[in-house]
Amino acid sequence: MEYNDHTAEEINTVMEEAWKAFHIYRKCSLKQRAGFMRAIAKEIENLGDELLKVAGEETHLPEARLRNERTRTIYQLTSYADACEKGDWLEIRIDTGVADRTPPKPDIRKMLVPLGPVVVFGAANFPFAYSTAGGDTACALAAGCPVIVKAHPAHAHTSELVANAILKAAANSNMPAGIFAHIHGASFEVGKTLVEHPHSKAVGFTGSFSGGKQLFDWANQRKVPIPVFAEMSSINPVFLLPEKMKESAREVAKIYAGSITLGVGQFCTNPGLIIGMDNDDLEQFIQTLSEEIKMTAPADMLNPGIFKNYVEKRANALSQEEVETVVVAEGEPQFNQATPTIASATAAAFINNPLLHQEVFGPYSIIIKCKDSTEMLEVAKHLEGQLTATFMATPGDIRANEELSEAVKNTCGRFILNSVPTGVEVCLAMQHGGPFPATTDSRFSSVGPDGIKRFARPVAFQNWDDELLPDELKTKNPLGIWRMVNGEMSR
Repeated sequence: MEYNDHTAEEINTVMEEAWKAFHIYRKCSLKQRAGFMRAIAKEIENLGDELLKVAGEETHLPEARLRNERTRTIYQLTSYADACEKGDWLEIRIDTGVADRTPPKPDIRKMLVPLGPVVVFGAANFPFAYSTAGGDTACALAAGCPVIVKAHPAHAHTSELVANAILKAAANSNMPAGIFAHIHGASFEVGKTLVEHPHSKAVGFTGSFSGGKQLFDWANQRKVPIPVFAEMSSINPVFLLPEKMKESAREVAKIYAGSITLGVGQFCTNPGLIIGMDNDDLEQFIQTLSEEIKMTAPADMLNPGIFKNYVEKRANALSQEEVETVVVAEGEPQFNQATPTIASATAAAFINNPLLHQEVFGPYSIIIKCKDSTEMLEVAKHLEGQLTATFMATPGDIRANEELSEAVKNTCGRFILNSVPTGVEVCLAMQHGGPFPATTDSRFSSVGPDGIKRFARPVAFQNWDDELLPDELKTKNPLGIWRMVNGEMSR
């Protein structure tokens, strides 16, 4: 099914409606917002197997994966609704006044308030969880912001089905017209028009570095710049430390073969860089990893554009003079099928060749061989920002490599020990974001209820009469939410 790009005039009409809706929706109670979000979850569930069928045809993802992702999307909506209603994300701070102090201390009360209409760009690799009704949409609605979604062209019909479910939930929840809108557009002009529109107040994006950086640049070149929360590029380094390798090189190799090829490598947390000491234990790791990868058949990628990008970037990396191809999976790939591949290079080659730092989105990873711990530390210091970094290490390894641990911690948003980076738990403690170029703002997470804070800003009320304050800030706390009052948490 084909959809025409929205015109600039159509986009302007959508944004005007969203702006009107904002002034109504921002006044909706936390309970009303949460009810709307739960209604969306129910309508998505009601779409049944038809949604899975359409998504499978558009993305080539297996039904089991799509079922799990739909479950995750519904959970995101309902759990963020719970968090919205609970109100912790509002970061309420109350410092009561002291009139008889010299000078008198004013009464100051602070909370987060919504930014305004949020533009969300659907992700190619998650047709549900990071797209039309995904985490960015759920967070923005929880914050009190209308949402305008630009469907990803690679699964436009899937996006349309979900958008209709959201609109049905909005009508049944008595939400204002314009609270949600759905835009189609394959050309960059559609995205540019959305970002540059004066009523757009924030952007959520998951995708390539080039795409996210372009949105970021457009947003910052506006007369009034707006925040862009873009998740872009990460190779998620894994450090294999000596004691751990001596103990379990084969076991570690097997779990990483699964992580590298999971979902045909099309996860933002795919482990694309493995760093170890050049010794017999690393050779054992490489041998076992090669055996596992060789048996993994080529498989369909999400769409021809991602396939083309994988083929080109993989070929470019393997063509570098310092890079050795370790193993290529057996089997003859068809069009749109990715061949799992492992390469290797020395630490010196990695440090001196920025191309080897770039993400190859798919089932590809490069092993970096270090002469000693000093060289491993140098590799860590040359890393760009990452969503995740992993230590495969014993307690002894960690104690012996404190400087390495500090260097790696400075590059990532989530620091993992003795596990794999693939698999992002939706919970309050999750940090899914990292220093540039992993994301455009490492202070925030795009997964978990803390993501709501991206689409809100703090406002302090000074010396307001209690009856005139928002319910969230009134002295008697009619909503019964947790607040920091004179330095202590209180309800």
